Amino acid sequence: MPRLLHLNGPPGIGKSTLAALYTHRHPGTLNLDIDTLHQLVGGWRDPANHTHEVLRPVALSMAATHLRGGRDVVLPQFLGRRAAIEAFEQAAVDEGAEFVEVVLLDDRAGSLERFDRREDDSPWGRHNRRLVADQGGPRFLAEMYELLLEAVEHRPRAVVVRSEYGAVEETYAALLRALPGEVDPGGR
Repeated sequence: MPRLLHLNGPPGIGKSTLAALYTHRHPGTLNLDIDTLHQLVGGWRDPANHTHEVLRPVALSMAATHLRGGRDVVLPQFLGRRAAIEAFEQAAVDEGAEFVEVVLLDDRAGSLERFDRREDDSPWGRHNRRLVADQGGPRFLAEMYELLLEAVEHRPRAVVVRSEYGAVEETYAALLRALPGEVDPGGR
């Protein structure tokens, strides 16, 4: 049965890093990092174009198509609204796939600090930092963190995995332990 693995968590927590590692170690898995899709849409830097809203349905279609082909999808994406999470869950169910929701968390202060430590000088990274700053910086990130905690409270099947800064392999091993039927080849 194919699986849609949603890696949720605050910005900078390690979702993209773990998704890249997971897809590298699970050939055929689609790394559906919506942030990488932005640059495919003309005018993506202009917030008035609402590119993220355009890409969510595209990502849903991509996930469904890949799952329909019997292959896994990993979605490293902060989703703080239950309706958005449920849309991806429904896409998995509609394709006869398993939906697994893993929330990567550090404590609040650590999560906020990790966004600032993020070393992403790509056009998307610079754009994302600018957007966060325009929305209020640390206050905005704290609101996102609280929104995520509220969503998790209403998602009893979501598994929370502690994400320690710099502990990529350890966090990856914890992620594998949280997934049904996965085996950590490193024995961690």
